[in-house]
Amino acid sequence: MRFVADLHIHSKYSRACSKDCDLEQLTWWARRKGITLVGTGDFTHPAWFEHLRENLVPAEPGLFRLREDLDAGIQRRLPPACATSAVRFMLSVEISTIYKRAERTRKVHHLIYVPDFEAAEKVNQSLGRIGNLGSDGRPILGLDSRDLLEITLESGDGSYLVPAHVWTPWFAVLGSKSGFDAIDDCYADLSDHIFAVETGLSSDPEMNWKISALDKYRLVSNSDAHSPPMLGREATLFDTGLDYFALKRALETGQGHAGSIEFFPEEGKYHVDGHRKCGVRMEPGETRAHGGVCPECGKPLTVGVLSRVEDLADRAEAVRPPGAAEFSSLVPLPEIMSEILGVGPKSKKVLGEIDKLTATFGPELSILREVPAGDLEARSPLLGEAVRRLRRGEVIREAGYDGEYGVIRLFEPAELKRSTTIGLFDDGLFAPEPAPEKPVRKPAAVPVPVVEPVVPQAIPATGSLLDGLDPDQREAAGSGGGPLLIIAGPGTGKTRTLTHRIAHLVSERDIPPEQCLAITFTRRAAEEMAERLQALVPGHAAKLTIATFHSLGVRILREQHDRAGLSAGFGIANQARQLEILTGVTGDADRRALAEISRNRRTGTADELAQRYTKALRQQDLVDFDDLVALPVALLEAEPELAVLYRERYRWISVDEYQDVDEQQYRLLRLLAPASGNLTAIGDPDQAIYRFRGADVGFFLRFQEDFAPARTVQLTRNYRSNPHILGTALHAIAPGTLVPGRELRPYGEHGDALVGVHHAADDRAEASFVARTIDQLLGGASFHSLDSGRVDSDGTQGLGFSDFAVLYRTDRQARALLDAFAQAGLPVQKRSHDRLAERPGVEEIVAELAHPGEGTTVAERVRHAADAVLARGAEESVVRTAVDVLKPLARRCGDVAQFRTELAMGVEVDTWDPRADRVSLLTLHASKGLEFPVVFVVGCEDGLLPLRWPGAEPPDEELAEERRLLFVGITRAQRHLYLSHAAERGGRRARRSRFFADLGDEVERIGEAVPRARPRETQLRLL
Repeated sequence: MRFVADLHIHSKYSRACSKDCDLEQLTWWARRKGITLVGTGDFTHPAWFEHLRENLVPAEPGLFRLREDLDAGIQRRLPPACATSAVRFMLSVEISTIYKRAERTRKVHHLIYVPDFEAAEKVNQSLGRIGNLGSDGRPILGLDSRDLLEITLESGDGSYLVPAHVWTPWFAVLGSKSGFDAIDDCYADLSDHIFAVETGLSSDPEMNWKISALDKYRLVSNSDAHSPPMLGREATLFDTGLDYFALKRALETGQGHAGSIEFFPEEGKYHVDGHRKCGVRMEPGETRAHGGVCPECGKPLTVGVLSRVEDLADRAEAVRPPGAAEFSSLVPLPEIMSEILGVGPKSKKVLGEIDKLTATFGPELSILREVPAGDLEARSPLLGEAVRRLRRGEVIREAGYDGEYGVIRLFEPAELKRSTTIGLFDDGLFAPEPAPEKPVRKPAAVPVPVVEPVVPQAIPATGSLLDGLDPDQREAAGSGGGPLLIIAGPGTGKTRTLTHRIAHLVSERDIPPEQCLAITFTRRAAEEMAERLQALVPGHAAKLTIATFHSLGVRILREQHDRAGLSAGFGIANQARQLEILTGVTGDADRRALAEISRNRRTGTADELAQRYTKALRQQDLVDFDDLVALPVALLEAEPELAVLYRERYRWISVDEYQDVDEQQYRLLRLLAPASGNLTAIGDPDQAIYRFRGADVGFFLRFQEDFAPARTVQLTRNYRSNPHILGTALHAIAPGTLVPGRELRPYGEHGDALVGVHHAADDRAEASFVARTIDQLLGGASFHSLDSGRVDSDGTQGLGFSDFAVLYRTDRQARALLDAFAQAGLPVQKRSHDRLAERPGVEEIVAELAHPGEGTTVAERVRHAADAVLARGAEESVVRTAVDVLKPLARRCGDVAQFRTELAMGVEVDTWDPRADRVSLLTLHASKGLEFPVVFVVGCEDGLLPLRWPGAEPPDEELAEERRLLFVGITRAQRHLYLSHAAERGGRRARRSRFFADLGDEVERIGEAVPRARPRETQLRLL
């Protein structure tokens, strides 16, 4: 059977969509239009998904129909000529992906189809770990298109993906602004699973036939309806049975794909080029003559579909591929009646006339395509003539551009003026004067400017590993033996310098790699260092020891377990086990007490409770995280000859982030490195922010006393931030700097720069400012952003979601931000580093690993263990999530024993889906070591930054560290920095941070200041 399908629509839960977009209204309008199969749209939205499950029942394979009680009521409200046709639904959703690929921001929309609710639920579970599905029916995800396709295919047999409106400039796979030059480039190794593409309103199949690479795809069309009356403005024709799988086969093979119903492409919003703000519209040749810029304002033109097709075309003329389906272009019936009657297409007069027409002739698409023109002419001569012209393609076209719909007319104004017989059904109406056309400026041709390329200057190479380092880095990396202190300011290449120093020692100074020990604070930092050294000295890297303080401690304890009073198989207690043991000691599982015990043990001030807790650990042959450093210290202090052995083993020691060492770590280093030994310490005392963990910056400041005679090298060339940000950072830290003559010099290009200060009314307004600014810097994350005028389409700066970070002092500030991002539909992740062993589902999987299992690798064992846990009835979503976060650890571990040890040690694991690209929300403390093109520091108020209790003044030492915390936050930014404060937070009046008085002149006010009852403080001067 031949039928019409419209498989791209939206529900009432999509942004900027009609509240009438529910199943009953969609069914009514589908019958009124003559559409048999409709996509549900939006199945990822939780509320719409439940609505679908409650109101749809299975029909033919993979298809659904409305419940009979609801459908009966709809048929009663339709004229008999429209009420008899069946309407079926197919589960569908449009997904917007915005991500970085090959240093470009990509914005691509996709259509996903699944045959059942089980597959839809799997898609929802996967995407729910990546973005907020409840904020918009068309969710915006920071996910690569290729990975979205993979998730689709993994959801079940029959699920497939179709690239949506492939030519739209801003949000499409082939779009001029943020797409690719080929479908295969977008979907990479999975591109063979793409077999159909949606041409969109601004192109038709004939335009696509100019590009041979598209010959292998079925060209489909859909309405992308945001309200039920828009159904069927474009649609696809099938000649198959009503069957999801038959339809999919038709798209795969072409057999049963009967063609499409199209807009005239000129009516689409992006057919030709232009700049809506300036009223400039251009054909492709004119655009090229103007160098792609608007002659009125000098900003880039929005390059439309026609130009983009010509750019990618490899055929001078369209060539219809063998077997390609036919198509016909139509004008929606309301638009035809609007032109004839001279009133709007949504006016009561037009709707009333269409009601009469459909009651007489049947559905709207039948009137346009099948009803004899003579029959229509008997009712209205102009309508009959309009349909004749439409079917011959004789229309008057004014092309759309830059978001403005084009206009398709069937009559010249004079023809309508002369007619006195345009009334339908004897209404005797006359056409009024047509509305004046919107002026469109047609600029004169201008010469294309010529830009001379910059010729890079070659730098002579010496063949040394130190080539490419700047003078300060080279001095530090090439330094010989003895104690060395490297003061490395933010963004000055600390890790690069340290790894090149180690590589230089082993490859160019012939230091045995077995004698080199590099110590970092986190496993991720250790992994990064190992990867860099593998690239620099692949023949030596495996023999180097690269460890955290705690993994070094494990190594020593495993080697010397008998001397430490432990068995060979001693265990490492995770936090859950620690709480269990503490409860046995005190009768209370108090996490705060456990934290206090940990802090006291790290600082060497353990009390009686800590001693009892430690004794209980040993009775069970366990150590905890703090023991991993404390026990080796005690062992080496008690047995000096053993310390000498380790000194002989590790004759060259490097320590990263030396400003963060605590008492126990410092003692371990003193035991391993003699005062005149080859110890390199690198760090920055102005970034010492972990005092609450027991870190003591004093050890950094007295390095030259502890390890004499020590050389000092300072790295001052900053490769991260623009000059304005660096100036602000230096002003902020100057009153409390711990680096005499603190200097940071910018290096490299950073594009447009901004340091802005925003004064918000309250924390909600502050959060809205952040979300709105990110949307603007992205150049619009949705069509709604662009079409509403809220975002300047010229504002895109090649940024993706992961290029933004929002930093705050305390976790409680995140709530308002999360709400604002949900409302804006932007994907965001409150970044945290969980103790992996405490995640739901992990404990059950690890317990299963104790039994003999299948698989040769740790990752395979984990996967089979998860299957066993599922077989016992565990919740699938919990187990699958646990597997996802266990994968990185499992892949890097050589055996299950190592896996269990690292897990128990409290390995910190990023909770992001590794495929996700999102805005980062994180505390200032957690931002250390990271960098982002755009950074927001929110809550810059006394009480938060600096943090203090109401009515209490923080001690000088704490105040100094709060200033360093602001310095760390500022120096995370590369291109743009926004500092914000609120007049009110949590129902209380707030005042801006005292640190603002030191920021200098590198800032400008962003947005309107909030009126206050008392006189305003002096505003920061504009640049």
